[in-house]
Amino acid sequence: MTKTKNKWSIKDRTYILKNELSPLTFTMKSKNIFWFDEEQGFERELKYTVNQKTPFVDDFKGDARLAHIVFEDGMLMVPKQKQTLQKLLSLYHPGLNKLYFEYDPQEEAKDDLVELEQRIEALNAAKNLNIDEAEAIVRVNVGSSVANMTSKEIKRDLLVFASNDPELFLELAADENVNLRNIGLKGVEANIIKLSNDQRTFQWVSNGRKLMTVPFDENPYSALAAWFKTDEGVEVFQTLEKRLK
Repeated sequence: MTKTKNKWSIKDRTYILKNELSPLTFTMKSKNIFWFDEEQGFERELKYTVNQKTPFVDDFKGDARLAHIVFEDGMLMVPKQKQTLQKLLSLYHPGLNKLYFEYDPQEEAKDDLVELEQRIEALNAAKNLNIDEAEAIVRVNVGSSVANMTSKEIKRDLLVFASNDPELFLELAADENVNLRNIGLKGVEANIIKLSNDQRTFQWVSNGRKLMTVPFDENPYSALAAWFKTDEGVEVFQTLEKRLK
């Protein structure tokens, strides 16, 4: 019938509505369903019945008694004895992975393991960051209020951030521009440099000399971080670091 059939295993199966839907009852379409059979080269009609051994209408023998497919509280458990319904839902139904999905405990365990390993990696990375690196990442999450936090509060928030969103944390930890952007923000907070009201120019506060112009459609601090890596910007960055200390 299909290549998938060759891998089919006889077991109880559970189907769950997507998007965390859990109405008291939900009736899935059980007739007027069509599936394109690539091996035969045409669409085949499908129906769920209680007295046929296949969901394919063109394979029916005798009269067919239509049955309903009803999810209760967002879930439908189908025992291994109901192979026709299982195959309709697992292989052919157009609502698969759109309206519902087949719950696979092994796949869920695999996903959980990946998530846990990523969280451990993020927490270990967070523990090894110095306070300046930690502050740079926490600032992304909490903004300028990080300037009023103690080192212990920063470390705590860093670990919470790493645990709650390990993927974003690891991305930020590997981004050298995060620290550069942090220095720029600290420079503005310390009134050493300033950003113009139109968000287009950075300049020294002491003498008003322009440092750089922010390109159109760019975040000012991201642009400043990139500029810090240029020949002219490196000198300004080093001066700014010294003044902040």
